[in-house]
Amino acid sequence: MKTTLHEDYLLLSAIEQKDKKAFDTLFRKYYSALCAYCTNFVELEDAEEIVQDVLLWIWRHPDAHTIIETSLSKYLFKMVYHKAISQLRQQSIRQRVNTVFYEQMQDMLHDIDLYQIKELAKHIEQAIKELPPSYQETFCLHRFKGMSYKEIASILDISPKTVDYRIQQALKILRVELKDYLPIVLLLLAAPYSST
Repeated sequence: MKTTLHEDYLLLSAIEQKDKKAFDTLFRKYYSALCAYCTNFVELEDAEEIVQDVLLWIWRHPDAHTIIETSLSKYLFKMVYHKAISQLRQQSIRQRVNTVFYEQMQDMLHDIDLYQIKELAKHIEQAIKELPPSYQETFCLHRFKGMSYKEIASILDISPKTVDYRIQQALKILRVELKDYLPIVLLLLAAPYSST
């Protein structure tokens, strides 16, 4: 045990002097064991990333040995544990957020009745009519006629870039005009037909 502690102290002292061989030795000594331990909490791919982050932290903080109260081994395992638990918490939070968003969307779509759909359709129709004529024409050809940017460019004698610009501007205006109906409108307007 004393030998290991002394070896680790020498490795850390060498790493403090940016000795890459010492870091390689440290990496080989602990990497496999730390990965095996970390897979108790996360998948192997995540475990490898966590362990690499921890070992790189040691390299980037050459004075690390001054804050290690016990052995380097215990310190590394503790860091890996905390990083793994932190990642699990973040994944859990993301999962809960995604679940809540999905449930809210389902509830919202479920609550929309035929009257609301008709009202929404009227508002969308009115907002499209109020678009500048060039935007309106380009937008309708793309969204409702299913024409590609190239086809529209050919018909209107403009470049495909101009077609793209007009459609993007039309969408910006519609998002503002129909903001009270978001995110339903985004679902209806967000997925464009192919631009090719």
